[in-house]
Amino acid sequence: MKKVQKLFPSMDGNDFQREEILSYFRTILTKIDELKDPNKLTLGEMPEYTEDYYNRVIQKADVPKTGVSMEEVIQKLLKLVEGHRYVNRNYVANAAPLPNIASIIGNLVMVLVNGNNIWDVEGPAAATAEIEVTSMLSKLIGYDESISAGYTTWGGQGAVFNSLRLAIARYAPSSNQSGVPQNLYCFCSELSHYSLYKSVEATGIGVENMIRVKVNADHSMNLEDLKEKMEHVIAKGGIPLYVLATMGTTDTFGVDDIEGIKRIAEELERTNGIYPIYIHADSAMGGMYTFFNNYDFESNPLRFENNVNEVLKSYQQKFKHIKLADSMVFDFHKLGQTPYITSLFLIKNREYLKYVDLDAEETPYVGNRSYGSYHTGYTLECSRMGSALTIYASLLAFGIEGYQELLANYIRVNITFRETLIKEVSNVVITNEVSPITTFRFYPEKTIWNDELNGLLTVEEITEINQFNDEFAEVIGAERDTVFFGNTKKQRLVEVANSSKRISVYAHKFFAISPYTTIEEVERYVGFLKEHLEFFLKTRSSENVIIRS
Repeated sequence: MKKVQKLFPSMDGNDFQREEILSYFRTILTKIDELKDPNKLTLGEMPEYTEDYYNRVIQKADVPKTGVSMEEVIQKLLKLVEGHRYVNRNYVANAAPLPNIASIIGNLVMVLVNGNNIWDVEGPAAATAEIEVTSMLSKLIGYDESISAGYTTWGGQGAVFNSLRLAIARYAPSSNQSGVPQNLYCFCSELSHYSLYKSVEATGIGVENMIRVKVNADHSMNLEDLKEKMEHVIAKGGIPLYVLATMGTTDTFGVDDIEGIKRIAEELERTNGIYPIYIHADSAMGGMYTFFNNYDFESNPLRFENNVNEVLKSYQQKFKHIKLADSMVFDFHKLGQTPYITSLFLIKNREYLKYVDLDAEETPYVGNRSYGSYHTGYTLECSRMGSALTIYASLLAFGIEGYQELLANYIRVNITFRETLIKEVSNVVITNEVSPITTFRFYPEKTIWNDELNGLLTVEEITEINQFNDEFAEVIGAERDTVFFGNTKKQRLVEVANSSKRISVYAHKFFAISPYTTIEEVERYVGFLKEHLEFFLKTRSSENVIIRS
């Protein structure tokens, strides 16, 4: 066993084994740093992803008969890292984080102590961190920390699934034994994340009982349409169980009016004598902006520019009502810049957890002892990583003001990008409100965005413009090693002149996620787009001439 024991950290904290593991860390950090290039997106060169790339990986893969040296393990890991995207100033595609140093340290502590967060006996460090983080964030958003609860889970998707599970069990406590009632309905924006779609599939409610609600021009849920559709469900004997309020859509950062949603829910409950409707704030994208809930925009102590200040002030008006939701989520691994996966599912009233907690006889080997007092038998996971330590470390290092500075920069850069893009490119329109995300759409000739919005174009005309943007996305995507822009095939749905069916609008995305994305970089981003657009228009025009001739 002596040889095998060398593969583990020391039992007694001796200097030799500590220096050995530190030397491995040092090698990995040094080698990854050597691959960094601020002018490229990737760490080293990207591999050629031919059609048979992963098939060749499959064919070559084998577990070695005898273990290789740690040096060779590190060498092979570093080989996998080569070509990996690095969220530096060249990454403006999606909400992919560059983990901050404190969060990396928190993650390391989590790995080194390796507690199972299901029970404080098995993971006391993470359990305490989870309770502390839950209290911190409850106070931040306006939940009563003495009755709220929270636990880390598998991202925004996990929070949606957990909240729907709570909603079902709260409405029908016997459903855990007898199954889900067949007349339950869920409501969400037509631009909401697909998390609810997957969750109604998994819970047995069914996709047919998920009602999509139209959106307003600012991509928020249309409350009139919500009320009308909920009333229709009630009229035919259905139960409006759950509303997903999106607090920052994935592509456009549309923020639903949660105060208005709550008002409609309570009105329908009173009028129809129905059970309270569960509201979950899907704040995976936008939840970090609750850090401005108590910011004084009049005195503006952090001296934000006027245009930035106005946007943040408008967010405060929207996010301060998030406390009306029955639950919400903080996805720190998005705008909070921590490693995957660091999400906290936050519940307004911990009493809800009794509906999904396991009976003691179902957990004979964990919890329910005279020792230990934090047993999370209500989570879907049994083995649960202690990622609250990562969140905790990040909150301590940044504080409220540190996060406010970071979140304000996302807005600052997007404002500058919008202004510069419109100034430099004539055939482009901005298609969403000012936010950490800018969506924009190009046209083969002149812009006709207003005609698209007003339903004056045909399906064929919009499809042609979509195709133009899709082809251009392929062009700049091939050059993503220089600058990596995002794109979406559902920026919004618009009416058309020759069909009753609405059609999706394609758009490009600029997401200023990296702390190294600053206003000084904006001219380079726009220059990249302008250069490639000119090339694309010329080659596309030449191809059309050849086809016609």
